[in-house]
Amino acid sequence: MTTTPSTVFHPLAPAVQPVFDTVLSRSPHEAEFHQAVHEVLNSITPVLERHPEYVDGGILERLVEPERQILFRVPWVDDASRLQVNRGYRIQFSSVLGPYKGGLRFHPSVNLSIIKFLGFEQIFKNALTGQGIGGGKGGSDFDPHGRSDAEVMRFCQSFMNELYRHLGEHTDVPAGDIGVGGREIGYLFGQYRKVTNRHESGMFTGKGTGWGGAEVRTEATGYGAVFFAQEMLAVHDDSLAGKRVAISGSGNVAIYAIQKATQLGATPVTASDSSGYVVDDAGIDVDLLRQLKEVERARIVEYANRRPSARFVEGGSVWEVPVDIAVPSATQNEVSLADAEALIANGVRAVSEGANMPCVPAAVDAFQNARVLFAPGKAANAGGVATSALEMSQNASRQRWTFHDSENKLREIMGDIHRAAFDAAERHGRPGDYVAGANIAGFERVAAAMLAQGVI
Repeated sequence: MTTTPSTVFHPLAPAVQPVFDTVLSRSPHEAEFHQAVHEVLNSITPVLERHPEYVDGGILERLVEPERQILFRVPWVDDASRLQVNRGYRIQFSSVLGPYKGGLRFHPSVNLSIIKFLGFEQIFKNALTGQGIGGGKGGSDFDPHGRSDAEVMRFCQSFMNELYRHLGEHTDVPAGDIGVGGREIGYLFGQYRKVTNRHESGMFTGKGTGWGGAEVRTEATGYGAVFFAQEMLAVHDDSLAGKRVAISGSGNVAIYAIQKATQLGATPVTASDSSGYVVDDAGIDVDLLRQLKEVERARIVEYANRRPSARFVEGGSVWEVPVDIAVPSATQNEVSLADAEALIANGVRAVSEGANMPCVPAAVDAFQNARVLFAPGKAANAGGVATSALEMSQNASRQRWTFHDSENKLREIMGDIHRAAFDAAERHGRPGDYVAGANIAGFERVAAAMLAQGVI
């Protein structure tokens, strides 16, 4: 067995174990990155057996090493005129399919391991969309919560003063993530425009719709996770209609997953934040949730204070609530083995990851062993980056699509991603295994391009 401080990894096939051993030795103490790499390597062995040229061409050795890692300090001054220093990151993992593409995360938990895991996942997620975009990720350990608009602006301007030289619509196109919403994107884009003297709309996605943003981009990740769940159920002649749904988090992904699940006839009954969770058997009131989280920036307990049908549970796990469908939408590794066992015991039918890698490996194994339909984040939450690519296309052509047109394109892309993952799993003897299918489908596209473009 191979171990990290938090995970025990089972041995991999002989063709890929040396690659994983190199990752462990070169990148020690990066548990999240190790977890992401192990999952992919474990899935793609059947592809390597059919394509020995990928082994001979050193595809894996190159794929697990970022093309470029950018680490920099971010000095800024708070409202009390005190100097603050944070650390900034941008991991440019793979540009073989197009410019690096991936969000920026501002959160105290951000470190090199988390950014590398997110960037590595982004390679395959972006490949699954069928769009011409590579994989990257970035962020900082800066926490925007509790900071004034002026403080957030000064931080974003300092962050961009360093990062701008590594960005561009044909080089690297960031977007938002945890802690980086419309406010932060506006400040970041504005500073990029100032220091480059270019209004390069396509160099950032998630922009406001009045200045180059795409309709549905805000909703896309949450909508996409629900669309993917609907696709999985449809294979079994089922649908979301009439189902109880547990959704974790109360940020962008969770809010719009709740909204779309409701529109498709389901009843989302939970939302959460770091203080606890609410259960609303009448169905989460998405307008109230948006008011509390997007406008007032209040804690989730306030939802229960204003909604008679809801109750607040301090601490605990949202996954204790009996539901038919689960959409983990908060953060990585939020669903433990115990959480998975509770969901299974309560009869969960499908799990669609709205966040990036929210289920620990043991939880994923438990779901699959119990024959629960399980959609990994790189497939289920790819709607966000897919719509970002659509935003880039609109910026390049100086066009703007309607909300209806954009949502239809998103639904079509999520159907294509589901089909690609489903078919890849079938082709390689893993029917119904969306984890293997998503990894294989994404890897096949990336590996073929890497082989064609030579050793770079």
